[in-house]
Amino acid sequence: MPDHLVAFWNVENLFGPESHPHRIPWVASDVGSDLVGWTPALYQRKLDQLARIIRQMNGGTGPDILGVCEVEDQHVLADLGTTLTPLLPSRNYGVIHATADLSFRGIDTAFLFDRNIFTVEPALVFNHFVMRRTGTRDILQATFKSVASGKELVVMANHWPSRFGGDGAQSSAGFRATAGETLSYWHKRTREEASAGTRTPVLALGDMNDDPWDRSLTINALATRERGDVERATSERFYNFTWEYLVTPATDKNGDKRVLEGTLYFKNNGNLFDQILANRPLLDGGSSDFKIVDDSAGMIAFPEMVSHKKGEGPIRFGLPKGDASRNVNKDGFSDHFPVGILVREA
Repeated sequence: MPDHLVAFWNVENLFGPESHPHRIPWVASDVGSDLVGWTPALYQRKLDQLARIIRQMNGGTGPDILGVCEVEDQHVLADLGTTLTPLLPSRNYGVIHATADLSFRGIDTAFLFDRNIFTVEPALVFNHFVMRRTGTRDILQATFKSVASGKELVVMANHWPSRFGGDGAQSSAGFRATAGETLSYWHKRTREEASAGTRTPVLALGDMNDDPWDRSLTINALATRERGDVERATSERFYNFTWEYLVTPATDKNGDKRVLEGTLYFKNNGNLFDQILANRPLLDGGSSDFKIVDDSAGMIAFPEMVSHKKGEGPIRFGLPKGDASRNVNKDGFSDHFPVGILVREA
């Protein structure tokens, strides 16, 4: 029974270089001066840094499925796959991408997946928009079919609307409530329409821009910390594995232990925005094609990714914004840590 690593990473503004020939005009307008000085060399350095971490996942074999967000288009994903090829020669990564045409910055969700292990039918790829007045974010859904067995796993990559305003994110809370409702609705529809019905295994990962205790998760997305409730549920409930990595130990370059309190940090405070949700078929003792491996969920934070300044968390790469010498850290990666979980194929 093989175990598959399914991971997610907000890769922080993975845009093509300033001269990117595929850039959509409205994206160029909205991004504005952020990409001034984003040379092909800096862009490739960013790809190299991301690939350096992805290669180390799953015990050095790379993930089987990797959801990402904040990617400009399928071309940058293809470049990331090309960068990974010499590092993971046994892998054959394919791309699933659907442009979020209404996004105000062109930051999309997508998947890289190993085509040696899974196939994806294009007709079973859906892009669910989370509508708002000033643009949208998207939830990308794909059904991954095992090459070996033909068994199917539905995975949903999320990027929920960001926090803004000076009132503790209350001004934007309604947008994330809508995102939670969107996820829950399509979870329900998937169970109704999929061939396995209510026994369809559904895994939802992503940057929710809220913590696991916020109402957008607990009320709107029906994501709970009570695993037993989900194992007995007849409705569209998720168990939120994020509660299992509230505090994650990491080893720094000197071999010392430090505690990571979030998947990202803002003003020296950790937040657990990057989450992993699983439905009942992945958890209970009933028949299902895939099951979660217990105690396998967590943040993925290799020593070189972790800032050793108190409260900074991940070491970000940044964008030049006209001055790369000040705004880009060539030794950085992203402002988020990846998260991942093992799924066992029955």
